[in-house]
Amino acid sequence: MVITGASSGIGREAARQFAGRGSSLVLAARSEQALRATADEVEQLGGTALVVPTDVAEWPQVQALAAAARDRFGRVDTWVNNAVLGSFGSLIDTPIQAVDRVLQVGLRGQIYGAKAVLPMMREQGGGTIIGVSSVLGIRSIPLYVPYCIAKHGNTALYEGLRVEEQIAGSGIEVTTILPATVNTPFYDAVPSFMDTRPPLIPPIYQPSAVAEAILYAAEHPRRRICIGAAGPMSACQRISPRAVDTVLRGAGRLFVRKRPQQPDAGQNNHFQPMSGSGATTGRARMAFPRSRYTRTVGFHPGMARTLAAVAALAVARRLWKR
Repeated sequence: MVITGASSGIGREAARQFAGRGSSLVLAARSEQALRATADEVEQLGGTALVVPTDVAEWPQVQALAAAARDRFGRVDTWVNNAVLGSFGSLIDTPIQAVDRVLQVGLRGQIYGAKAVLPMMREQGGGTIIGVSSVLGIRSIPLYVPYCIAKHGNTALYEGLRVEEQIAGSGIEVTTILPATVNTPFYDAVPSFMDTRPPLIPPIYQPSAVAEAILYAAEHPRRRICIGAAGPMSACQRISPRAVDTVLRGAGRLFVRKRPQQPDAGQNNHFQPMSGSGATTGRARMAFPRSRYTRTVGFHPGMARTLAAVAALAVARRLWKR
């Protein structure tokens, strides 16, 4: 298994959960120090780890990552595209260099990952590609526009790729993971152009909730798995995008009037990774370790369709009685 963005947050927690299953892991990120720390955790938990420092925005480095995985383990059963960068602030205030870098890592990096592993998986007769997108890959929000663009691109990538591989009969499965807010170091690493640190919008989930979904998708491929509020948000967007506009507009105005008190210290991980050995969780004081919605509806889409049909029937019956 190859995991990009394995030095912190979701990728690091996913590596730990797979290690508990005795998996052989190839860990990729820019910081070798943080990757070594992740590898130590993996091996303590019973897994095997190969560290390959990689900037996923560079195609030759992603090719080298795939080759290293093949040379060490002979095949790649699962590839998790998880590496991401972001920025915080209105588009008008965001430097074009920051926009470019967010798209290079968050969108182009996932395309490169899929391109690098596809020939290997086709040759071996199958495999699973898991792309970590976001609820913001369904609905964009203010102050995160470049990140939202990247995540919309991720969603488009995996929707199209899934059907291409079905047409080819390659045996390659493709799953998109759509988390809501996750308590990772992301929010204290991305550059801010508002003189304050990005807030974590509730409900907030621990990386373990997303890693659990990644583990499930590796063993039980699904079209997409929403984490927590991502599911209801997706439904609201389909039903009434204008209503979601209204909610986001009100929330945005409130934030501008009452900014969080945590000042920005100039953090910026766009061109250099954060120093240190990395971390799995961020600064949120409260976050859900699991998502009940994901465990019931996300893992069992048939149940979701049944519940939707029952709800529609109940509404129809009430309207009929009137």
